[in-house]
Amino acid sequence: MTQVIELLKSINYQISKELLFNYKKMNITDSELIVIIYLINQNNDIYNPKQISNDLNINMNDTLELVNKLCEKGIIEIKIKKIDNVRCEVINLNPLYEKLAFSLGEVEDSKDTNLYSTFENEFGRPLSPMEYEIISGWLDVGYSEELIRLALKEATYNEVSNLRYIDTIIHEWVKKGIKNKEDVENDRKKFKNKNNKNKELFDYDWLNDGRSN
Repeated sequence: MTQVIELLKSINYQISKELLFNYKKMNITDSELIVIIYLINQNNDIYNPKQISNDLNINMNDTLELVNKLCEKGIIEIKIKKIDNVRCEVINLNPLYEKLAFSLGEVEDSKDTNLYSTFENEFGRPLSPMEYEIISGWLDVGYSEELIRLALKEATYNEVSNLRYIDTIIHEWVKKGIKNKEDVENDRKKFKNKNNKNKELFDYDWLNDGRSN
């Protein structure tokens, strides 16, 4: 992921928000994303694995494997093309854009707002690459979007815009078996009832309870 961050910091490289938000849904690994970002930002489409290896400081065998994986997943294509009467291998990125468009279409059809956008709206700022990774990690381990949104709402209510704080909320809820809004509300009711009982116990006048000695 460090290389992704370095690429994002470089003014010479661009990555669309849609690709960054959806690459994991498209079954693209972090290492494959690095190669994709590189290919998108090249001035020509000639396939030169040695150049890719040198520019990204990736072992040649690893470079070939990453490119092959992207081809197997239908993310990119390598085609033969005549350039100045010379047959060359070229990279075709159209499959990537087609899959991305399909993925975005599914998101648009969904009634739920994009989870990452929800965080950005609540925080009032764009998320950092590391924050994207943390939220993706929650989804990868099986936390539902509903639970994550509820934890975000809880943090916002407490005026905290910190993923570490939200992570703590989620872990505490998971330990209690909380999975949805109904569970959260029931837990709050139990907490409130417990506090009320403790308050009644504390306020009780033991010295003047009306009982005779």
